[in-house]
Amino acid sequence: MTATKPAPARRWSAGAQRPLVEAGEIVHLLGRVLWLAIRHPFGYWGEVRDLMFETLRRCWLPVIISTTALGFAGPGMQGGSLYSVLGIPDRLGSFLLMASVREFAPWIDAMIVAGVMGTAIAADLGARRIREEIDAMEVLGVDPVRTLVLPRIIAVTLMTGLLEVFALVCGVIGGYIAAVPIFGATGAAFIGNFWSNATTTDMWGSIVKTLAFGLILSVVCCYKGLNAQGGPIGVGRAVNQAVVISFASIWIFNYVYTSALLGLNPDMQVFK
Repeated sequence: MTATKPAPARRWSAGAQRPLVEAGEIVHLLGRVLWLAIRHPFGYWGEVRDLMFETLRRCWLPVIISTTALGFAGPGMQGGSLYSVLGIPDRLGSFLLMASVREFAPWIDAMIVAGVMGTAIAADLGARRIREEIDAMEVLGVDPVRTLVLPRIIAVTLMTGLLEVFALVCGVIGGYIAAVPIFGATGAAFIGNFWSNATTTDMWGSIVKTLAFGLILSVVCCYKGLNAQGGPIGVGRAVNQAVVISFASIWIFNYVYTSALLGLNPDMQVFK
């Protein structure tokens, strides 16, 4: 006779395996979406356009307000205080490049899109699942991944990258407001110092990072919505899990991506 694991051990083992299983299923969904997009890239761009407009309509104002406020209060006021003590407030532009372009602008952009559109996607797909609409589509031979998931992932990914333009500009404007009127920096010196330190890698690296953020959060939210179960309570649970997993995944990816980018481009760490 073989000994069976006690109930607490079985529950612990299942709890430890579940995140790994879900991670594998999310990666599988991503691969399936990429294959469908490459295999037959037609028939869904109208819905992609509508979803992109919906994302822009819901997210542009929170992105502008949040990045301007954080650019003013974070690197603007905190960095300006330090630079003012050192007598170099004109050089705050280089600090804004590091803080805004490389880090908090992409991060805030992704957090807002995840909180606004990610929750909407997870709730919509979850509601369709518990109403058995997705099951009916599968019975009729309609692929719900191509019909429902693919347009949402493309739209959210693209709009997260486009909203990054708003985030970058507004973050720098917030820092400019703190540096020039409050700490007495020269406007031309602030802007000149910013552009003398900015590199092409900084710009495309920030955009690529934000596109990856959008892809990650859209796939996670679609996965949790498709696999919602347990009625309305289950949909709410799926939405909550989608946002938490999206945030954690973005933080992990940001650490790996930034470390690799700085390691491959050491000139980005030299401030002029």
